[in-house]
Amino acid sequence: MIDPGAGSARFAVAAGTTFAKAELTCIELDPVAAMLARANLAVHGMGDRSQVLVTDYRGYKPAPMREGHTLYIGNPPYVRHHQISQKWKQWLTATARSRGLDASQLAGLHVYFFLATVQAAAPGDRGAFITAAEWLDVNYGALVRELVLDGLGGQAIHLIEPTAKPFDDADTTGAILCFEIGSKPRTLRLRRAKTTADLGKLKTGQPIRRERLEEARRWTPLTRARRRVPSGHIELGELCRVHRGAVTGANRVFVVDALAHDLPPGVLFPTVTRARELFAAAAVLETTARLRRVVDIPPDLDCFEEPDRKRVDRFLRRARRLGAHEGYVARHRSAWWSVGLRTPAPILATYMARQPPAIVRNIADARHINIAHGLYPREPLGHGVLDLLADALRASINLGDGRTYAGGLTKFEPREMERLMIPDVTVASPG
Repeated sequence: MIDPGAGSARFAVAAGTTFAKAELTCIELDPVAAMLARANLAVHGMGDRSQVLVTDYRGYKPAPMREGHTLYIGNPPYVRHHQISQKWKQWLTATARSRGLDASQLAGLHVYFFLATVQAAAPGDRGAFITAAEWLDVNYGALVRELVLDGLGGQAIHLIEPTAKPFDDADTTGAILCFEIGSKPRTLRLRRAKTTADLGKLKTGQPIRRERLEEARRWTPLTRARRRVPSGHIELGELCRVHRGAVTGANRVFVVDALAHDLPPGVLFPTVTRARELFAAAAVLETTARLRRVVDIPPDLDCFEEPDRKRVDRFLRRARRLGAHEGYVARHRSAWWSVGLRTPAPILATYMARQPPAIVRNIADARHINIAHGLYPREPLGHGVLDLLADALRASINLGDGRTYAGGLTKFEPREMERLMIPDVTVASPG
């Protein structure tokens, strides 16, 4: 039995108790944790059949077994990409490429452990890892999803409901992947568990064919019962494109109070800058009186006449002193001071909360930044149709259609919102 990232060896002790003759190997990079692991194994009478290696699992290669197979079991460490060195990021991409796969350097450390396991294990070896569940859906998790289907030999995935918070020391979701190296089963078993106590023996789950998994960009929706599409319904994306609002790159500079400014009115745009402004508006945003303004200055400053140019220059000098020109977003704009707000969207929607999104008719013609999505009709729609569309979304939207994180926080990406099923409000509706 091999426990990568063993910590205090809790998984190894549990495995050693279940498999009384198994040889136990713990891989742990932290020497203090390794000392605790050795002590824990010794206290449980497993010192003579265990070893704790202080090394990096990504470079570990076990000795070939003379007989039997290896069980890989544990909780690979949850470390975000910001804390991973460039050396190891290069290892990830190069190792994935050697298997004909692509890897994103935005991946967390648990993704590295999946890849390292495929590299180290032999056909027929088995395993069960519990990790953050985000690899099921996010773009950088595509590498793990491909490994599950080819290499890891995924057998089952048990997704713990986000409200359960399976990790006491991390605000993240949890999923258990059971695998057999080298196998290619025709189906994988997928299951949702409301609590960790519901996990049981990990032998249950709904079988999902490989073909569906290969086609799906996100796997979490496959763990839910398929919703029947009623007659007369269409995807929202057939009527509207959904766009997240602009990123200012420095809200403290570009978002100002309605009266606290000294700028030409033509560069100040009433804007929804907080999700709570949409929740407070309920169904309709009728006025911009209580909204803040976003400063959106054209790239060409020569368009301003005096004294407006002087007022703009004073603002830009202050913005520079605050470092607004140095941020990542500002450095990648054609002009660092030009936010590039979208035109007003007739319908605005929040996209991240522990409740269904607020769907708001924007009759006030407010702009929005990246705390909200804007729904832009593909073809002109009359006010009556837009009202019906907003009503239909409020009635149809389901938190299960979004991407749920730890603690029940649900997020709707633009393309996910476009896939929402709604009644076709353009049929026999007012103009």
